[in-house]
Amino acid sequence: MADLPEYLVDQTEEEILNRMLEKVPSDIDKSEGSFIWDAQAPVAFMLSEAAIWAQELLRRGFASTAASDNPDFRSPELDLRTAEHGVTRREAVAASGMVTFTGTAGTTVPAGTLVATPADDVSGEASIEYATTASVTLDEQGAGEAAIRAVNPGRSGNVPAGVIQVMATPISGVASVINTEETKSGTDVESDQLLLERFYAKVRNQGTSGNKAQYTQWANEIAGVGGVEVVPLWKGPGTVGLYVLDTDKRAASPDIVAAVQKYIDPTQDGQGEGLAPAGPVVTIMPAAEVEINISVKVQRTKEKPSTLDEIKKLIESGVRTYLKQLAFYKEDPLVRYTRISAVLLDIPIIIDFSELKINGQSNQNIEIGSGQVAVLGTVSVSE
Repeated sequence: MADLPEYLVDQTEEEILNRMLEKVPSDIDKSEGSFIWDAQAPVAFMLSEAAIWAQELLRRGFASTAASDNPDFRSPELDLRTAEHGVTRREAVAASGMVTFTGTAGTTVPAGTLVATPADDVSGEASIEYATTASVTLDEQGAGEAAIRAVNPGRSGNVPAGVIQVMATPISGVASVINTEETKSGTDVESDQLLLERFYAKVRNQGTSGNKAQYTQWANEIAGVGGVEVVPLWKGPGTVGLYVLDTDKRAASPDIVAAVQKYIDPTQDGQGEGLAPAGPVVTIMPAAEVEINISVKVQRTKEKPSTLDEIKKLIESGVRTYLKQLAFYKEDPLVRYTRISAVLLDIPIIIDFSELKINGQSNQNIEIGSGQVAVLGTVSVSE
């Protein structure tokens, strides 16, 4: 917070008490324990508390200081401040994905069937449950795919492929279930810092009359949206295209895309039934993911023993962070070979590396086009 106003400076109990005693005539005993001292000390304490409350009131009255850096805390004062400008905190979003059921051909798995990850008794990690969003009938090979959504919204529902294996709702004729791909797009309740960022974008970059800034603001008001690219004249005059990312900078899930479409232009007939003005037809789409596959040979440090699997995880973490920074960053739409090299050199347990290839190419940047987002694919590490 900026410097305190003068009337709130030096308002400690000791400072206040000393100023009060200075006003007492010198011929009156005001030493500690005297009647005057004992009478004024409680008053000084209460005045110092009031000064602390005033400082806290001042802190909570501005969005920049009301916002907390603690990702687990949500400031009610920030909610009140941003709501004055029509910016409300986005709720948590449930993760979604697909699962494959196997069993007897012709068996129907109804909508609402619960599947789950196994609980871990050792770590105490609880099972995560998902519900199918539509019914599916197993085909002649005894297999069928169904869309699922996490029962409880939040990032905890984002799990890797192959971990949803439990039929929480047993069904006769279904032998097993598994998710062949990761579940994604689950997000927690919007943090203070993300809410503050959207608030600043709203008040500092006013969207109006259906310009690009306004389309971006509208899309960002939907829970789970983590990035927007607006394409005017997408399919010619009278059309606008919006590509959307989730908060992990991946392609937005069908649920998020549908929510944005319903909010901005539900009828897609130019009648202006949503927030979009009458005239343009707005189409919401998930960004197209461009996988970045990496292979490299590394030389490990001798002083600190490590495994190739540990190095692989560090590379994956570093590259993911870099790719998230690039998402919809049109000033430099390249996945740069040198930046991937820098990620490797920043890993302390790697002394040197060679034969670095990105998507099978050496010393080549990968261009990311309009409506695309770079995501990490496979990472292969050898010596």
